[in-house]
Amino acid sequence: MATHLITGAGSGMGAVVARRLHERGDDLLLIARDAGRGKELTALYPGSRALVGDLAVPDRLAWAMSHQVLPDRLDSLLHFAGVVDLGPVGDFSPKGWHHQLNVNLIAPAELTRLFLPQLRAAKGQVVFVNSGSGLRANAEWAAYAASKHGLKALADALREEERPNGVRVTSVYPGRTATPMQVKIHQHEGKEYDASTVIDPESVATAFLTALDLPRDAEIHDMTIRPGR
Repeated sequence: MATHLITGAGSGMGAVVARRLHERGDDLLLIARDAGRGKELTALYPGSRALVGDLAVPDRLAWAMSHQVLPDRLDSLLHFAGVVDLGPVGDFSPKGWHHQLNVNLIAPAELTRLFLPQLRAAKGQVVFVNSGSGLRANAEWAAYAASKHGLKALADALREEERPNGVRVTSVYPGRTATPMQVKIHQHEGKEYDASTVIDPESVATAFLTALDLPRDAEIHDMTIRPGR
């Protein structure tokens, strides 16, 4: 039975992957921003356990984890949580930059740092859910794309550093996927949202689990997923 630590397990792609891992009997540790949210998440996945830590305040994550019971080993750390706010550079305040960088980049870096001993013990895997915006930046996407470009750099450096320790590192770059975040993006763009025109989260989950379950003689560094219609 594998043990996975998951951020963003309550919505979108993270919820789909958490459900599928739970259905096959794996152990789930779920990051929640507060105790109330932790109860909601563990109710979704009976037998799971919540670890409380607010990704929007990464400077407090080490303190938060030090006051909770952590696992001795982790087979994977799965970074699904993310936020998006769009707007032109000329209108974007430091507060908007900080929020996206904190949640999308600095918190994943800090959680990875805190749980590297457990990942090394299990020769586990870190998976960063990135975005097409981690490979290119369009107008009004500067802050979000910067956070995702940084996430790519984090993954690439971590992969080289941890290869001697047997820890695999994968970045997944989904295109537009049917999630609540995608609804928000369409609203910002003034477009009608039609889930049938974007990727089903179940398809992303299938690709994601393929990378996670790949035999140890190989590893997937980068996986790009685009709509097939």
